Amino acid sequence: MATMKQKRIIWLIDSLGWGGAERLLAAYLQHFDTTRFEPRVCALHARDGNPVAADIERAGIPVDTISLRHLRDPLGLSRLLNYLRQQQPDLLHTQLGFADTLGSLAGRILNIPTVSTLHTFDNPSPGSRSYWRNQLKWWSLRYFCDRVIAVSEGTRQHHIRRGKLPPDKIMTLYNGIDLSPFTHSRNGHQRAERQALGIPPEAPLLITVAVLRPLKGIQYMIEALPAILKAVPEAHYLVVGSGPHEAPLKESVKTQGLSERVIFTGARHDVPNLLALSDLFVLPTLTEALPTVLAEAMAAQKPIVVSNVGGVPEMIEHGCNGLLVPPADPARLAEACLQLLQNPVQAQDLARVGRQVVEQRFNIRAQVQQLGGLYEELLAQRGRSRS
Repeated sequence: MATMKQKRIIWLIDSLGWGGAERLLAAYLQHFDTTRFEPRVCALHARDGNPVAADIERAGIPVDTISLRHLRDPLGLSRLLNYLRQQQPDLLHTQLGFADTLGSLAGRILNIPTVSTLHTFDNPSPGSRSYWRNQLKWWSLRYFCDRVIAVSEGTRQHHIRRGKLPPDKIMTLYNGIDLSPFTHSRNGHQRAERQALGIPPEAPLLITVAVLRPLKGIQYMIEALPAILKAVPEAHYLVVGSGPHEAPLKESVKTQGLSERVIFTGARHDVPNLLALSDLFVLPTLTEALPTVLAEAMAAQKPIVVSNVGGVPEMIEHGCNGLLVPPADPARLAEACLQLLQNPVQAQDLARVGRQVVEQRFNIRAQVQQLGGLYEELLAQRGRSRS
């Protein structure tokens, strides 16, 4: 009897910086069935040294970098085609804008089945460079990509409406996380960890984990802090992440005299530990397809305050497993945070339900099985199953 050989899958992504899509890619690859699939990752360029590449390589999965500068690089498509001819994948899975555009086109040229995952709501200003890049991406996905995955139903509807993607081509598959690192516990190391961060042992601690960009809305949380501190003077706020908006955020904290209460940690590998130290997770984002970090906060059994945008309502039901607030509204943000800080029983109830929700709907093992099934379906359709 012939032995079923592994299917060679290349995951093509713009870069491997600290973004949510990049971290999610690393998590998914750690759970793939390597008896069925032979995964490999290719980044089109480096961002901040591509730190997520190390996490992927630790799982035994090779990572390559082509080092394209931009979509207009006249050698970009040629370099990608040469790379794919060398690797001879059975299927190409693209993530993020540059990879979606070039990967879909290269896949069609080389007759390689392609899958794309859409992680964002793209809505750039008409006529801008981002607008035309987005139009090119949608065109590539419409005509060259075999199947498109949206990380939430809201994301799916957005790209059907704005990108004119055929409804039968695009499916919804929620992001999943590995629940095991987020098991809720109060261990003896937390006092020392708080001390290392300059946070008193019993101080109420609010936390945000995000790439520091203006659209993450952390500036509105900083505006909300004076009202929170007026009612809960001992509270502290932990901002975990790095990004282009870090310097303006730090300047705002300094200007408002909040430097002793706001701690910027930079990018960290120990997010589960930092969540365990905290009492309330806050995500004041202005736009979001399906934030993986919310699933992480639910897995860590943290009460949540989050903006009511994008795919967030598909994760958080107001008053059930978190509180939803309007985006860019510091007053409502402060009110919701105080409601949970001052009502620990309600906060614990929301956190407990959140853990149940993430176990039922956002478990990475179930999502990986669905994705593997999609790969097998597309490979069978193209006659690429190897035996």
